[in-house]
Amino acid sequence: MDWHRALNLFRTHLKLERSLSDRTVEAYLSDLAKLRTFAEAHAPVLAPDALRLEDLQAFVTHTAKQGIGARSQARLLSAVRAFHRALLLDRRIDNDPTELLESPRPGRHLPEFLSIAEIDAIVAAIDLSRPLAHRDRAMVETLYGCGLRVSELCGLRISDIHAAERFIRVVGKGDKERLVPIAPHTLDRIAEYRDHERVHLPVAARAGDALFLNARGGPLSRVAVFNLVKALAVKAGIHKGISPHTFRHSFATHLVEGGADLRAVQEMLGHASITTTEIYTHLDREYLRSNILQHHPRARARSAG
Repeated sequence: MDWHRALNLFRTHLKLERSLSDRTVEAYLSDLAKLRTFAEAHAPVLAPDALRLEDLQAFVTHTAKQGIGARSQARLLSAVRAFHRALLLDRRIDNDPTELLESPRPGRHLPEFLSIAEIDAIVAAIDLSRPLAHRDRAMVETLYGCGLRVSELCGLRISDIHAAERFIRVVGKGDKERLVPIAPHTLDRIAEYRDHERVHLPVAARAGDALFLNARGGPLSRVAVFNLVKALAVKAGIHKGISPHTFRHSFATHLVEGGADLRAVQEMLGHASITTTEIYTHLDREYLRSNILQHHPRARARSAG
């Protein structure tokens, strides 16, 4: 079986059997083009239905030498596995050589977060004399105070705010709902915006009871929140790579630093798995380590020596 025929079969499988979009299909085929190039450069040429586990392991080594990172390799091998499953289903091969093929483990990325002083500086950078400044302050306080994703912030509704009980209802990924505690300070910022700015906006019908609106009274976009946060960071003199998600990381990091139960943090963030939340314990340890190395007299003495 030649590569042209095998890839056409795979394209048909992805479109008809798995009902994937044209864009996703092309992404799979683009990844498999790398395997085809590797196989055709081999002497003799490796046919798609004759690849063995050792050949695929050699391909993984080859991609690593080319400088392809672990995450990109993992995505590439996902396409290779899907390809062989399609060949197996079509009875072009008798066994799947990818069953024992291990993906490289991506290194754990510790997210950027802000110190409390940096968050205070960002809030202080908001000019309250400007239009919708109370909205901007309420959004920043809610991002940090509740650890929300930017999509969750934009989707927040007035009816989701339960001030008397001091919690908000959040609709997260997969339309999963969770209740997140909210501090009186954050509730005060929301009330200031709602009572002094939102009431004067020409609320568009499509906005419904969305809490945070743009100047025209429509739903606020994620891009608008991103641009706001970037502008405030520059104004506050913070040179880290800041996005709305940075406040979520900061929320979780400060809770873990303060000794919060990891399961409680998981619930508040809406993580499906505790392993996702555990990254903040690694970040906390790294933060403590860097502080010890910077400030402990023994560490300073060693570096000076």
